Amino acid sequence: METFMSLLQISIGAIFIQNFILSRFLGLCPFMGVSKKLSTATGMGIAVIFVMTVASMFTWAINHFILEAYNVLYLQTIVFILVIASLVQMVEMILHKYSPVLYESLGVYLPLITTNCAILGVAMINTGINPYSGSPFTFVESVVNGTMSGVGFLLALILMAGIREKIELADIPKPLEGLPIAFITAGLMAVAFLGFSGMQLR
Repeated sequence: METFMSLLQISIGAIFIQNFILSRFLGLCPFMGVSKKLSTATGMGIAVIFVMTVASMFTWAINHFILEAYNVLYLQTIVFILVIASLVQMVEMILHKYSPVLYESLGVYLPLITTNCAILGVAMINTGINPYSGSPFTFVESVVNGTMSGVGFLLALILMAGIREKIELADIPKPLEGLPIAFITAGLMAVAFLGFSGMQLR
């Protein structure tokens, strides 16, 4: 029961309270670039969930069994970036083969997952302390945290894409057209998500 509660706390925290885009402000490049259309936002979100989940598995294991065991934690960032880059390359090849339309629509933003600081951020967080239990993240907790952080990323992308599609039909003042109104919208979404910060996950 305690394990279930711990995983539930991590899940709710990753999606709503510590949302990577709207709370930590990580991964804003793909967030702004891909959120113009709901279809591309959904595709990018699913790709990020996959990469975050698999990256959490590999980086936790590498950190625990190799970097910590041999006391070479100074290599952490380099190793994690290499793992993430390899996973993104795999996702890119899969999409190119099985979903060329989505591959074309994502364009340059697909390789940019490699430099998406949210994915590196979740890998680094998983090597630290679980804020809800006070002990280091276990393998299962790190995978759940990675997956649910990706779900939070997808949620923010879908919400933003839906709003931006509506904004396209609205009468926006000339100086605010394009990115300015998108940043204002993202700011208002971040303020709305601040309401979740008062949730007690104890």
